[in-house]
Amino acid sequence: MTNRPRTRKAAEQLHEPVAEARNLAKKLGLDPYRVNYWIVDYDEMNELIAYNGFQERYPHWRWGMQYDRQQKQGQYTGGKAFEIVINDDPSHAFLQESNAVADQKAVITHVEAHSDFFANNEWYGMFADDLDAAAMLARHADRIEGYMADPDIDREAVERWIDSVLCLEDNIDQHQPFKRQFERADDGEDDEADLAEKLEGMDLSEEVVEQVFDDEWLDAQEETPTDLDDPEKDVLAFLREHGKAFDDETEKAVEMAEWQKETLEMLRAESYYFAAQKSTKVMNEGWAAFWESMMMGEESFAGDDEFLQYADHQARVLNSPGLNPYKLGKELWEYIENTENRREVVRKLLRVDGISWRNFHDTVDFDRVQDLLAPDPALDGITAETLDGLDPDSRKVDSEALEAAKDGEIDAERYPWKVLTYEGLAERHFSLCKPQNRGFVRSISQTDLEQYSRYIVDDARYGSVEEALAEVAYTTGWDKMREIRESHNDVTFLDGYLTQEFVTDNEYFTYEFSRTTGDYRVASTDYEDVKKKLMLQFTNFGKPTVAVYDGNYNNRNELLLGHHYNGVMLDVEQAKRTLERVFDLWGRPVNLKTIVKEVDDRDAEIARRRDREPDPDEQGKLLRYDGEKFTMEDLAWSEVEDIAATEVDYDTKPEEWLA
Repeated sequence: MTNRPRTRKAAEQLHEPVAEARNLAKKLGLDPYRVNYWIVDYDEMNELIAYNGFQERYPHWRWGMQYDRQQKQGQYTGGKAFEIVINDDPSHAFLQESNAVADQKAVITHVEAHSDFFANNEWYGMFADDLDAAAMLARHADRIEGYMADPDIDREAVERWIDSVLCLEDNIDQHQPFKRQFERADDGEDDEADLAEKLEGMDLSEEVVEQVFDDEWLDAQEETPTDLDDPEKDVLAFLREHGKAFDDETEKAVEMAEWQKETLEMLRAESYYFAAQKSTKVMNEGWAAFWESMMMGEESFAGDDEFLQYADHQARVLNSPGLNPYKLGKELWEYIENTENRREVVRKLLRVDGISWRNFHDTVDFDRVQDLLAPDPALDGITAETLDGLDPDSRKVDSEALEAAKDGEIDAERYPWKVLTYEGLAERHFSLCKPQNRGFVRSISQTDLEQYSRYIVDDARYGSVEEALAEVAYTTGWDKMREIRESHNDVTFLDGYLTQEFVTDNEYFTYEFSRTTGDYRVASTDYEDVKKKLMLQFTNFGKPTVAVYDGNYNNRNELLLGHHYNGVMLDVEQAKRTLERVFDLWGRPVNLKTIVKEVDDRDAEIARRRDREPDPDEQGKLLRYDGEKFTMEDLAWSEVEDIAATEVDYDTKPEEWLA
């Protein structure tokens, strides 16, 4: 934070909101890292956004491009930067000094929830626990800047090398923590000397070696991994261990220079650090948006004079176009909260004499249920005048804070939540009592009712609905949300909790391109189809999944990569550009096996006339790049069946299209 008068003034306004947002977050059951807040100006914020939230990054053209894009977005589209938060312990958040206090409060509450996610999600723990992010990135920046300043190293060569590595930055093992060294299998035997040492031990002259062993044979005899037990997902680690650099002068593969190896390893380490953010984008942003809304709106952390501005702030975030992780994540967290609370209520009702899963909808008075679930008025409408109505012995009331409020030490009008406990706040904000959710208990399916009834025991029954609902645990939804927050990433989150009810209520659907009409059409509203499409967006960060299948393909020291085909073809031209970069890191020819969809022109015309979609054939292909030209050849299905998706098919296009 700079020492400008304007910055100091902005900071002074935020001391209390920062402290109270932290207090409220903890009252709501969150357990965030400590957060350091920094006030920055417009240009500094754009720089931070360009650098992915960090103050120092290695020299590269990508940062300038991102900075320019961010500035133009602000100047020409009205885009507004609100916050950047860094996953670290403590976390660091940057606030733009020109933003209004209402925006700053929204950011602060959002950041506190992010920090809770950082501290408690196991994927963040696996990828980033041992990494001091800011220090690591600063070291990398200094090291790479040193390489570029070295008179013996061509700066353009360093930039090209970085470009090549960045083409593969998402090709790491997303299910394993970062390892600084590629681990070889230990068979208990001493490592053999490399080929050069063997030849040296034979005491042969250079002339004999050149006559007996040509360069091609020598290259072929070098140890390179082949017949991998399993495809190597960490492509960067494989290339760091076994790759070479291509020397343009000799037109041969040569050992990587030390700066090349170190740069590759540094960028690989950064990929692992950012992996947690990429793999939990929907969960994390949805989590932060959920608790921000709870604090700013429902607990009135936004003052009366700030609420309209906050509403505009939230609308901008939640209604941005495209696949919006804030909106999708928040809606899914709200659905989980409602579902778990409904489960708790319904299981209590199913224990009432005379109510069973078969007669549930005919017997239960749902309006009466809503009235009985309504929060205690003493909790719902706390003011300085109603403090005497709170029971200091109740587990829902913070007795010490209550006494402080009565003594005037706590402003109960401004911060009513201070006199409540976690249990009290859970009842105060019980999701099923909110107007938009009043029909949620009534909408439970017979299938769910039957499933819940299986866990009902005869000795735990109630004589009346009133008696049953008096024992509802209002914290059930929040408790379950924190449990899910600990162990899931986006793919498992969507797979586990996206249901037909959620898809229907929130009007999600899939769309596909029609070869027949040449436009996009709604394809399906079935939740399985929606789930598959969404999961495709987040599997491997939405990028094609590629792994190493052979490091000595056809016994020629060529690299064989395999694309995990899930019904969506690779962009062949983009794949070619990527193979050119991989060639830089391997130094020898590279191959990529994949599957493409092919449609016969005659079949396509017949399908068009019948207003149907043509049925494509799937064909294995091998794309090869030798440093000069590309070739593509057909592969037998037996050679690509190991890369074809089996249980997951992301193609939701229906067999027939309506005209």
